[in-house]
Amino acid sequence: MTSDRWPSLDYGAWKDTRDTLHLWTQVVGKVRLALTPWLNHSWHVALYVTARGLTTGPMPCGVRETQIDFDFIDHVLWLRTSEGHFRQIVLKPMPVAEFYGEVMAALAALGVDVRINPMPSEIPGAVPFDEDTAHQAYDPDYAHRFWRVLASSQRVFELFRTSFLGKVSPVNFFWGSFDLAVTRFSGRKAPLHPGGVPGLRDDVAREAYSHEVSSAGFWPGSTGPVEYPAFYSYAYPAPEGFAAAEVQPAQAFFSKELGEFILPYDAVRQAADPEAALLTFLQSTYVAAADLGHWDRALLECELGAPNKVRPV
Repeated sequence: MTSDRWPSLDYGAWKDTRDTLHLWTQVVGKVRLALTPWLNHSWHVALYVTARGLTTGPMPCGVRETQIDFDFIDHVLWLRTSEGHFRQIVLKPMPVAEFYGEVMAALAALGVDVRINPMPSEIPGAVPFDEDTAHQAYDPDYAHRFWRVLASSQRVFELFRTSFLGKVSPVNFFWGSFDLAVTRFSGRKAPLHPGGVPGLRDDVAREAYSHEVSSAGFWPGSTGPVEYPAFYSYAYPAPEGFAAAEVQPAQAFFSKELGEFILPYDAVRQAADPEAALLTFLQSTYVAAADLGHWDRALLECELGAPNKVRPV
């Protein structure tokens, strides 16, 4: 059961599928971006983990709602409207350009009038979706494994959310950076973000980091300082001494290149209690950010939630 819930996710073995799937989620995510009113910190663009994959949730489109779902069990992309109509796209090896064309054609057939910017976000050196014939890998086994990791991580992230009374984000899957994230806020404004994120407008980055945060998440790795799946945690702005803070579990470390704490996914997967190991990482890195940043923890925190147990006040 542990290996099923926390499966092996070797970056080298699924790199090509990972890169293709990243771009496919961007196609779907940009549809959500185009149809949904702006919500603080770009929360309106996120996808959400489901019992079968990822979803946009319902999106307004004229007098109807539409929804797009990745199903990583049957390996189908579902496009549905509130009028009961639907289209399906089989998830299989295909170029990003073909996937993009099929998604836009399916939406048009459903009467969903939407246009998106075909240039990928937050990917240096990317080419427009309709010109990308290089990325076309899709290994259903690894897509399924990736979703299982997201689902297991989401469960712990949702539990972590319950012990915070202040502003806290939903558990969001951000298709730009291709990660699952949860963020706590101190309630205070932050210094203006410098921008400079590749493929992301500076005004978007500045709006996203308008207030002090302690943010954590799961990232499946990519070419760079961390070429393996990992959990991460960072603070913006990072308080003095944050990089030297002692956090748990023992396998966690601070990456100077990324400016955040890293816990390799395999350290969680191989732990005697993966959920407890991950929760320890989330809590200890948050405490480091909150204590060093002088957050009002007594005002912001409460006990972890439990089913059918009302929070005492």
